[in-house]
Amino acid sequence: MSEVRLSAEPRTEFGKGAARRTRRAGKVPAVLYGHGTDPRHLALPALEFARVIRENGSNAVLTLSLNGDTELALTKTVTVHPIKNYIEHVDLLVVQRGEKVTVDVPVVLTGEPAPGTLQVQEIDTLSIEVEALHIPEQFEVSIEGAEAGTQILASQVTLPAGAVLLTDPESLVVAVNEAQATSAEPAEETDEEPAESAAE
Repeated sequence: MSEVRLSAEPRTEFGKGAARRTRRAGKVPAVLYGHGTDPRHLALPALEFARVIRENGSNAVLTLSLNGDTELALTKTVTVHPIKNYIEHVDLLVVQRGEKVTVDVPVVLTGEPAPGTLQVQEIDTLSIEVEALHIPEQFEVSIEGAEAGTQILASQVTLPAGAVLLTDPESLVVAVNEAQATSAEPAEETDEEPAESAAE
């Protein structure tokens, strides 16, 4: 994952009312913290930041232009309004080049298992420690043609070079099971019930 440049400006007003005014101005309230610095309250351009998240995932690394300086920051938390689906707030973590960070990366299944089977995904994300500028957007796990009984563990997912798996290696990511046949007996029983009622 490559870093993305984004302009940011300091916020001097705080509280819910100030946050609403920031969002009405087309910006997203954010807090930048880490490396022993005091938290800094920022405003990010809403449309540009939303595009970054769509294209780079929830662990996007930003190069922030702030007061004439640049700051490398990892997106840690994106709070989205549960109904209106706009970004309410963002937490950013200061990082340095070459520094390793801990992130949760989504697991995405690709392909279709063998006919007559059903896949069950047990884990949606894997936790890894990885260099900040080499965070994968997602892990793709292929189940193409997988037969019933196939199990893929966290330890079997390919990680980027230098990354360390923090999730239990024995954790089950996905299992492919035999699909259960649907019995037709209940339908036959319901067909007989009207005849019994008529007899009474």
